[in-house]
Amino acid sequence: MKKFVFDDKKSFLAKIKELVKSGVSAKDINLVTPYHVHEVEEILKLKPSKLRFFALLGALSGTIIGFAITIYTTLDWPLITSGKPLISIPPFIIIAFALTILFGSLVSFTGFLILSRLPDVHGITSEEDSDNQFVILIDKEDA
Repeated sequence: MKKFVFDDKKSFLAKIKELVKSGVSAKDINLVTPYHVHEVEEILKLKPSKLRFFALLGALSGTIIGFAITIYTTLDWPLITSGKPLISIPPFIIIAFALTILFGSLVSFTGFLILSRLPDVHGITSEEDSDNQFVILIDKEDA
């Protein structure tokens, strides 16, 4: 694993451009920065995150499970009140909405951990890397 440490943003960006021109894949480059650097996304030609699919999957499963639990519970233990229908959607929406938010957030957080490859035990190797410096870590040795 190669490591490059920079104190300023200009030399950091120049080194990333040099690495990309030399053929290092964007997947092999790990960056540690003191703040978000927007230029890196343009240099590495990063695609939009797939995290939105995790959020959608979690939200849809929460909605389906919310309606399924309430409908199953109502049908299993019916409480007939003055001839009203057993399955009435408006009261079930509250539980479905709560489970939509809960499942959406939990699956999104799990997706974030998976997509960002956390926890990474090989990333930061010294205290100076997590300070106010720009660090480039390259996974492959042939770079």
